[in-house]
Amino acid sequence: MTLLALGINHKTAPVSLRERVTFSPDTLDQALDSLQALPMVQGGVVLSTCNRTEIYLSVEEQDNLREALIRWLCEYHNLNEEDLRNSLYWHQDNDAVSHLMRVASGLDSLVLGEPQIFGAGEKAFADSQKGHQNASALERMFQKSFSVAKRVRTETDIGASAVSVAFAACTLARQIFESLSTVTVLLVGAGETIELVARHLREHKVKKMIIANRTRERAQVLADEVGAEVISLSDIDARFAGCRYHYQFYCQSAADYR
Repeated sequence: MTLLALGINHKTAPVSLRERVTFSPDTLDQALDSLQALPMVQGGVVLSTCNRTEIYLSVEEQDNLREALIRWLCEYHNLNEEDLRNSLYWHQDNDAVSHLMRVASGLDSLVLGEPQIFGAGEKAFADSQKGHQNASALERMFQKSFSVAKRVRTETDIGASAVSVAFAACTLARQIFESLSTVTVLLVGAGETIELVARHLREHKVKKMIIANRTRERAQVLADEVGAEVISLSDIDARFAGCRYHYQFYCQSAADYR
């Protein structure tokens, strides 16, 4: 039995590729079923956020294991293997455990120490338990990583100045503009990160927020909460033609555009 971690993140792949490798909540069960149907896979967890998609596995060793898993990932997302291969990282056994500990602790995040990734990891693990069977070694790997991440938070200063990507984006906007009370902001997507951005902007009394999303229903729920206007993605160019500046806050995960 071998523990594996394979994936792409903000350091290895551009947005255009990360978008194509995302697993949305709507398709996660299907993906886990497909993954665990592979004869060598004993259990799996899929962690998919704006900035990373990672698959953690307990597998039986076999020849061409890496190639078989890359082939599955490419076939599932209808990708060319060469498009993905150079951006994919691969960790095995102790290295896989160490990688997950770094991820859960926020040490591998775009914003060092950001706390959201811990919750995302917990949710990914919980989702993998719903109707799916995981190997005990994989479960121990995640439980130990969560324990380590909590110790990192409580025994170091990593969380003292750590902020979310959403908070960092709003801080940058406040540095660019003297006051957000004169600014109209376009938010592309309607997922968790955009929701956090919208709440921060509302707290700082932004003049107006416009949310563009693939499905109006999901965006409307958020818009009603924060007092924003909703438009479709196809309306962005026409709506903002002639604007002097464009500052867009967005999360690339396909889950955000449901």
